[in-house]
Amino acid sequence: MIYHLLEWQKGFWNAIGFYAFEDIAFRSVMAALTSLVLSITLGPKVIRLLIRAKLGDVPDSNLKDFTNDKTDVPTMGGVLILISIITAVLLWAKLNNAFVIKSIFVLVWYGLIGAADDWVKLKYAAKKGERQGLYSWEKLLFQVGGALLITLFVYFDFRDIPDGRMFWIPFYKTGIIMPAIFFIPFGVLYITALSNAVNLTDGMDGLASGCTAIVSVVLALLCFVCSETMGRFTDVTWASYLLLPYIPQSGELTVLYSGIIGSLLGFLWFNCNPAKVFMGDTGSLPLGAVIGYGAMVTRNEILLILTGGVFVWEMASVIIQVSYFKWTKKKYGQGRRVFLVAPIHHHFHKKGWPEQQVVVRFWLIALAFAAISLATLKIR
Repeated sequence: MIYHLLEWQKGFWNAIGFYAFEDIAFRSVMAALTSLVLSITLGPKVIRLLIRAKLGDVPDSNLKDFTNDKTDVPTMGGVLILISIITAVLLWAKLNNAFVIKSIFVLVWYGLIGAADDWVKLKYAAKKGERQGLYSWEKLLFQVGGALLITLFVYFDFRDIPDGRMFWIPFYKTGIIMPAIFFIPFGVLYITALSNAVNLTDGMDGLASGCTAIVSVVLALLCFVCSETMGRFTDVTWASYLLLPYIPQSGELTVLYSGIIGSLLGFLWFNCNPAKVFMGDTGSLPLGAVIGYGAMVTRNEILLILTGGVFVWEMASVIIQVSYFKWTKKKYGQGRRVFLVAPIHHHFHKKGWPEQQVVVRFWLIALAFAAISLATLKIR
């Protein structure tokens, strides 16, 4: 909105030498600062509202030795994250950009799924001492439906973008043609999986927030280099220099991911140990989905699997644990476990690592994954 207001009077601003609002980097910084300030400013008010609505957490009974102190901590703090991000995007992004419009849809759609799940879990199931929100099939149905819509629209957006309909692999200089029969199912699976992966990571104070902020830094850079030129007075793109897919207009998503970074940093002010609020599914589902969306738009799905290695690790631990338990129960009559608890962050907690130690070490691992993924950009 601010961008469009300034653009409306572009002649005046250019006459006095003010061009900054046209620059994506400037607007991205402003989006990050806007969402940061909003998140910190609105945080106490949102927390009070959640407490008044009695939307306190009901810890998992299997982890009661570690989570008793988290009982009744306000959940659904994802509302604060979403308000901060969407406001920053509406103020500083180009709202006529197709990629930006779809990103807002992703945040709202998955935010509503998460909010419905949290609401049922906290207002109804909690009265019975349970943690059951929406049934798994209900949640998955809406997740897949949203992912299908987004993937279809993105595929049609790519009709005039040759690199967009290709599959790109790290260390390989060119893309592989990807027909719709593969592009669409892959996109649906990818967004749905990442949405759930971030959701599984959200189990300790600040864990999902910190890791998502780190991944968002990489995505902001990828969106920029996949679209922008190397300078105001040159037509040479960063994409051609780094041998990345060239996706025109995707650079505007840099504003979105900068807004996510600012919002999560502000949220961490209240979410760090001991947490005063949890993001809940209201925050984790849309954050995971929008990360998957950014990877799909920039055609860096495989690279993001490395960047978001912590999320992959968390999801893999659950799949391994459940699969092995079912297999051993069928074979031996009694289920056995690979990990003490899954997701894997609870495994280390059970082994005696303090919660703060688990979170900080996972942040460091996330930083290492991010650094390695960025280093691969020059190894092609």
